[in-house]
Order: sequence, then structure tokens, then C-alpha cells
Amino acid sequence: MRIKHAYRRLLWPALLTLLSLLLVLTPWLLRDRFGEFESLPQAVTALAYFAAAWLISRIAALALDQAASKRRPYPRLLKDMVAVLLFMVAFIAATSLYLGQGAFGTLAGSGLVLALLGFAIRNVVADTLSGIALGVEGPFRIGDWVDIDALARGKVIEIGWRTTRLLTRDHAYVILPNSQIARQRITNYSAPKPQYRAQVNVTLDHSMPIQQARALLLSALKEAKHIQQDPAPDVRVTAYEEGGITYAIRYWLSRFDRDVDCRDEVFRRVDEALREAGSVAPYRRIAVITGSEAPPAPPLAKAPEASEVITETGAPETTAEPSVEPATDSTPRSGRPAGRLP
Repeated sequence: MRIKHAYRRLLWPALLTLLSLLLVLTPWLLRDRFGEFESLPQAVTALAYFAAAWLISRIAALALDQAASKRRPYPRLLKDMVAVLLFMVAFIAATSLYLGQGAFGTLAGSGLVLALLGFAIRNVVADTLSGIALGVEGPFRIGDWVDIDALARGKVIEIGWRTTRLLTRDHAYVILPNSQIARQRITNYSAPKPQYRAQVNVTLDHSMPIQQARALLLSALKEAKHIQQDPAPDVRVTAYEEGGITYAIRYWLSRFDRDVDCRDEVFRRVDEALREAGSVAPYRRIAVITGSEAPPAPPLAKAPEASEVITETGAPETTAEPSVEPATDSTPRSGRPAGRLP
């Protein structure tokens, strides 16, 4: 059925090409039928140019379809680009046929108009040229799961002249301009093969030895159904810090759309294995010290009293404080005898 459909696509271009070539090679048939017309041979020749371009473009499209696999077909943009180039060659050839050498002068004179038009539609031109670059380089194809930094992550549905359409895992339709895609880093999870490796990090307490922790984590993944067992998962130590020992559990996935389910299963099985072993993730410990358990404070240096003076030799020297005799009533402060008024 597929071969029959391919032959149908080639039927009309092939018939038109053969007919136009027959008329070009036998000009007397047209002369006997329509008489002498100067422009008739040129029109038949131009028709042959366009018919040949149509036929070659259909053959190129079928060749690309046969060369592409079912999982990664070539984008429609590449087929359209081949067809546009062929028809442009046919148009230039037909124009040169009618105008002769003056066709190139006419095209050169219209360069200023083309420059102004290009400036007015520069964004469209940038998207189109970026789409052509993406079609030629082929960083992704239809059906690939890609991650475009700061833009979107999803499955490529269509690659057009101006935009590329993605279908996210939430079944949201994202349409991105090709110029923005060309400026970002692209991660293709479906190339060169659909399977790829992912990892999750788990931090465990220092009380569990590394060999025991590695064996425990690997045993938890032996019965996992969503991840691949060949190649087998492995465990690597990535950090040895104050908060605990961090392990990277690395495993292989068959397709990117299973990423969420695989990560959920890995965490669930690891949690069950750790709880059965009586070990959990490290937690922050706070020790409360009461007054009776507090260590004795170091003795403080005794400050020198007012009656002690440290000498140059370091020995304290005691100085006698001046004695003050309290005044009595019999000894007036003014020096006058008590009981007399001035």
C-alpha cells in the first residue's frame, strides 16, 4: 500500500515531464497544430523546467521517507526546502529564457527593494533562516523528546518554516519561533538512542558504612519494573559532608516519557528498604545540657583589692590606709569651745 501510494505521487509529475520533453524535442507538432508563434517554444521549455522540478522534488521526498526510520522521520521542512530550491532554479531558468541576459540586470536593480523589504520582515526572515538551519543540521526530528533551555520540554510534533511545535508531558501544545530555539542549548533525549541514564540523590547518616549503604540501595532496585536492569543501575558517592553521605543512584530509562514514573518508583523502593533496615535520612540533632550536667567553668583571675598594689617584682605590697578620727562634740570643727555661741 505504501509503494502504491508512492507511485501515485509520482504519476502526474512524470506524465507532465514526459509530455513537455516530447513537445520540446518535436517542435513541428506544435507548429502544425498552432501555427507560427514565437513565444510558444519558450513557454513549452519553461513548462519543462517546472515539470522537471516538480518530479525531482517528489522523488527527493520519497527518498527521504524511505531513508528515515519510523521513530525519527525527517521533518517536513527539509522536504519543502528541497522543493523550493528546485522551483527557484526553474523560475530563474524560465526568466532568463524570456529576458535573456537582461534578467540578471533586472534582478540586480531590485536589490535595494529587497533590502528594504528584508528589514521590514527581519523577524520573519530570522525565523525562516533558523528553521532552514535546523532542518539542515537536524539537532532533532519529529518524535524526539527535547529540552530547550528556558523555553520548553516536550515531544517534537512539527518543524515548520517559522515555528516548531512541541507537546509537553502535560499534553500542552507549545509553539516556539525557530530563531529562539537556535539561540538556546538543546538537549535531545531521543538521540542517538531512545534510552538514556538518569540519577537521583539520597543522603544517609554517617552511622551506616558506605559498602552497606551501596548494597542496600542496589538491592532495593532489583525488583524495579520501570527502569532497565540491563545495563544495571549503580550507586556512586558524590559528597561526604557534615550533614551526611550523599549517594547518586544512577539508572537507565527506555524512553523519556517514563522519567516521572521511574523516579517515583526509585524513591519509593529506596524508602521502603531504608525503613526495613531501620535507617532513615540524617536529621538535625540538638543536645540539651542541664545545669547539673554542665562542665565546671574555669576559675577567673582575682582582681587586686584596693589595699594591694602590684610592684615591679610582681609581689603585692600592702599600703596602710589613712586613719580618720571621728569628730566628737567636745571638739568643734570650727575650733571654738563647745557650748559657746559666737
